[in-house]
Formats: sequence, C-alpha cells, structure tokens
Amino acid sequence: MPAPALPAPALPEPALAEIRLEAVLHALADPVRLRIVRDLADGHSEMSCIAFNLPVTKSTSTHHFRVLREAGVIRQHRRGTARMSALRREDLAALFPGLLDSVLAAVGRQPVSHPPA
Repeated sequence: MPAPALPAPALPEPALAEIRLEAVLHALADPVRLRIVRDLADGHSEMSCIAFNLPVTKSTSTHHFRVLREAGVIRQHRRGTARMSALRREDLAALFPGLLDSVLAAVGRQPVSHPPA
C-alpha cells in the first residue's frame, strides 16, 4: 500500500511579524498585482495561477505573484502541477486594519487598468 501523500509545502512567505507596510504598499502599487488581489478578493478562497486572465507573459505573471507573496499579500502552495494562490486577508487586517478593504474599494471605483503592450 503506498504511503499517503503529504500536503505540498507552502512557498516561502514572510511570517506575520515580518510583513512590512512599505512592502505591501509596493506590491499593491502595480495594476497587474492589484488585478490579482481583486480577483482573489472576489469570493475565491484560492485560485490556480493559470486561472487569472492577465495581460502579461507567463514569466511576468510569475514575477508579480512572487512580489505579492514576498510582501505577505498572498500565500501560495503547490497542488500537483498547479500553483495555488490565496489572499492573506486576515493577516493584513490584523496588521493594517482597513487597508486592504480601502484599496479594494478604490480599485472597484476605477476602470480596470491594463499595462502598455
């Protein structure tokens, strides 16, 4: 009988005490990253990276996900061959009350921004 599969470890991310406001604000300052955060906040507990309809190349989207993860905005883990992303909403709310909700509300009031081709 094969051994039960262990859950895939999460990709490196800062602990709650290591999340810095300036890193979060930098991560949220890019239209593509804001789009990722908005999509995750729209009722998805987690999404596969390929489920996002981003106007950038795969390598550029990988960069954007890494910036968000390293800033502490999202967490990621592997599920088979997929990389799953989830918003760290509770962690961000504990550290910076109202920040994420304010940013998402502001994004909702403006048209979706697309980076130049």
